[in-house]
Amino acid sequence: MDSAAGDSVAGVCQEQAGGGGQRRRNRIGCRREEMYKWGADQSYDQMDSALAVQQFIQQLVRRDPSDVEAILSPPESCDKGVWKYEHLRQFCLQLNTLAVYLQAECHPTTCNQMTSTEQWIFLCAAHKTPKECPAIDYTRHTLDGAAGLLNSNKYFPSRVTIKDSSVAKLGSVCRRVYRIFSHAYYHHKNIFDEFERSTLLCRRFTIYVLKFGLMSRDNLIVPVLSDPEMEALERDDTAGGSPAADIQPQDSLNNTIVSSFA
Repeated sequence: MDSAAGDSVAGVCQEQAGGGGQRRRNRIGCRREEMYKWGADQSYDQMDSALAVQQFIQQLVRRDPSDVEAILSPPESCDKGVWKYEHLRQFCLQLNTLAVYLQAECHPTTCNQMTSTEQWIFLCAAHKTPKECPAIDYTRHTLDGAAGLLNSNKYFPSRVTIKDSSVAKLGSVCRRVYRIFSHAYYHHKNIFDEFERSTLLCRRFTIYVLKFGLMSRDNLIVPVLSDPEMEALERDDTAGGSPAADIQPQDSLNNTIVSSFA
């Protein structure tokens, strides 16, 4: 594409017909440095869309990924189940980038099992009968399985309200995707550190699962939080009345057998 043609499609925002506002979207062909440059941030209540929660979370992440408290604090008018659900969707989206980075050195010949420490070997639940998978295949299968569940019309037909029985399934997804963090930390530390420096995704995920009672502290084996921070989050969780993490014996991190996403 020549320079003139590139300039013609490089605009990021577009005026709404007769509305005077801006469509908050990236135009086809816009340059990388122009992406998401569509003016001032909006408050949650200004976002009039069925995808408002996702848009608001992504806005907070882009603004400052290190401000984990702000990113995880739900607006007063937001359904708490939807807030937890949309955050887990965002974690899975960003974990796909880590999966791409891992492909550079996480090969079936070098990582022929999904492990974190020597204590744990995880069987892949994507198969009819759970079985061992190379770590990179386990990572892909887990993210594909999470996407399948989180986009299921059976369990999550709406992005505005979510049934409690569907929210209860989030803990199982959290435990599985966390294994991607733990494998990267213990076996591909350089890749993990580089990714974590720019995103703070593992730190945010750890605070998220503790804040909303989706995983127990014993299963969080990547040391991104200090003991005082962990204890403070557990106290806040108890004081806030969040349900305890629904850890089933056959699906805990220290067990090699995991159940399917179904």
